[in-house]
Amino acid sequence: MILKTKLFGRTYEFKSVMEVMGKANEEKSGDQLAGVGAENSEERVAAKVVLSNLTLNDLFNNPAVPYEQDEVTRIIVDNTNLRTFGKIKNWTVSDLREWLLDLNTTNYDIHMISNGLTAEMIAAVAKIMGNMDLIMAAKKIIVTKTANTTIGLPGTFSARLQPNHPTDNIDGIMATLMEGLSMGIGDAVIGLNPVDDTTESVKRILHKFDDFMNEWEIPTQHCVLAHVSTQMEAMEQGAPTGLVFQSIAGSEKANTAFGISGSMIREANDMALKMGTAVGPNVMYFETGQGSELSSDANHNVDQVTMEARCYGFAKEYDPFMVNTVVGFIGPEYLYDSQQVIRAGLEDHFMGKLSGISMGVDVCYTNHMKADQNDAENLAVLLAVAGVNFIMGIPNADDVMLNYQTTGFHETASIRQMLDLRPTKEFDEWMEKLGFSENGRLTERAGDASAFLKHN
Repeated sequence: MILKTKLFGRTYEFKSVMEVMGKANEEKSGDQLAGVGAENSEERVAAKVVLSNLTLNDLFNNPAVPYEQDEVTRIIVDNTNLRTFGKIKNWTVSDLREWLLDLNTTNYDIHMISNGLTAEMIAAVAKIMGNMDLIMAAKKIIVTKTANTTIGLPGTFSARLQPNHPTDNIDGIMATLMEGLSMGIGDAVIGLNPVDDTTESVKRILHKFDDFMNEWEIPTQHCVLAHVSTQMEAMEQGAPTGLVFQSIAGSEKANTAFGISGSMIREANDMALKMGTAVGPNVMYFETGQGSELSSDANHNVDQVTMEARCYGFAKEYDPFMVNTVVGFIGPEYLYDSQQVIRAGLEDHFMGKLSGISMGVDVCYTNHMKADQNDAENLAVLLAVAGVNFIMGIPNADDVMLNYQTTGFHETASIRQMLDLRPTKEFDEWMEKLGFSENGRLTERAGDASAFLKHN
C-alpha cells in the first residue's frame, strides 16, 4: 500500500488511509473545521492520485473507525458479501470508477457487486469522480422499495409533502397538506416535523393524517418525524403509524448522541411491520446530512463524505423505504456555499444509490449560507437527471417551522413536466381520478386546496 506520490516536483506523503481520504475530498468547510481537509489544491490532487491507486482491499482493511470500537463499522463489515468482495478486492479505486462509468456496465451489474462494497470504498470512488460522473453513475442505478406504494421505478419522480407548522396547529397543517396533495406532492410520504415531540401530540397528528388518507383513499405513506422512541410509544398506544423515522449518523458515538442504537432501530422496524399501517416490507425512513458527526465530536478525525457513506451502510441493515440527506440544513459550518452544497447533494445521492438505498435529497440551504433559490433549483434538476427517488415539497420552498429554504410544490411539478416523469403509479392514478392531473400534466384544479372541502 503506497501512501505517497510525487507531483509538481514535490513528494506528498500521507500517514494513513483516512488522511488520504480526507485530503482527497472536494473542499468542504466542515473538513477544514475538523482539520482533515487538504491545505491547498495541489495537496488535494496528490491525495486523489494516491487514493485512486489504493485497492478496495486496502480500504476494507482500514475502516474509518476500528471494528472493535464501533457498531456502525461492525454492521457494515458484517453485511459485506465476502464472496463478491473477493472478486473485486484487487481493483483499485480508479478501476471501480472506470467500471461504474463504462457504457457496458448496467444496473444489474452494479447491484451484483453492491453487497461487496463497504462504505469506505463507496466514499473513495465518489472522491475521484466529477459532478457529471456522479450523475452518470447514479442514473444507471435503480433502487425500488415498497411501503404502501413503490418508490423509485423508472419514469417516476416523487416528493415528500412536509406540512410543518410553527405551533403544530392542525388546521394549518391540513391546509398545507391539501394544497400539496392537489399539486401532486406527497406520493413519497406525508411527513411532518413536529414542534411538540410528545407522544400525545404525535398520536394526534398520526390519527389526523390516517383519517384523511382513508377518507380520500390516498395511496401513500405518512409519518411524524419525532424521535424513534416516541413513535414506538405512539404505536404501542394504538396510533396508526406508517413509516418510522429517525436521524442516523456514521459512527456509534454520533448515534448515541441521537439517543439511538442499532438494536433500537431493529426493534422499531419489527414493531412497524407488526403494528404499523404500511404494508411493507420497507417501513423505515432515515435522514442524514454531511457534518452531523462533527456536531457531536463523533467524526473520529474522518472527513464528512466518508462518514456520510457510513450512514448509508448503517441504514442498509434495516432496508428502509427512503433515506433523505438534508444536504444544506446545518449551514456554512459544514457546507459553505452553493458549490459545496451542490457537490454534496450529488455525492450523497450517488453513494446512497451505490449502497442500495432508496435515496432522496432535501435540496436546502440556510439563510446564513452563500446560496439562494436558484442554486437549489439547479441542484434539484441535476438530481432529477441523476434519477433521485424524491425531493421535498413545502409551500413556497420556505419551512416556517424549521426556518430553512428548500424546494416547493412547483419545483416537483416543473421537473416532472420537463423530464416527462410522473408520481408513483397509484398516486398518479389517484390524481387523475380527482381531476388534479390529466395524462401526467396538472390541470387548472391543481393547487386548489378547497377541492377537499367540497367533499360530500
